[in-house]
Amino acid sequence: VQLQASGEGLVQAGGSLRLSCAASGTFLDVNAINVMAWYRRPPGKQRELVGSIIRGGTTDYADSVKGRFTISRDNLNNMVSLQMNSLKSEDTAVYYCYIRSNSVDYWGQGTLVTVSS
Repeated sequence: VQLQASGEGLVQAGGSLRLSCAASGTFLDVNAINVMAWYRRPPGKQRELVGSIIRGGTTDYADSVKGRFTISRDNLNNMVSLQMNSLKSEDTAVYYCYIRSNSVDYWGQGTLVTVSS
């Protein structure tokens, strides 16, 4: 199973960036993908949940990104995206996509987002 993320980049504070992640693999049970999410690890800090979305569409966000970030999923193409607006320097982090399928956790390789002030 592979999670391929894209959208890495450098952006100025106040700007926007969109991350996308596609899940694939012979042993991936796409019909059993329940949770799709984005996590991040800021420099020198622990990994934290940014936002999650379950199969039915219910979303959850970290308080620090509510109103600025939007998570969405494309069940047909097994993709999860994160639209990030009004970016702040504290959003600088390595972002990881995540899925849970049949109670198994899968992680992407991490993509770096740098927000310059």
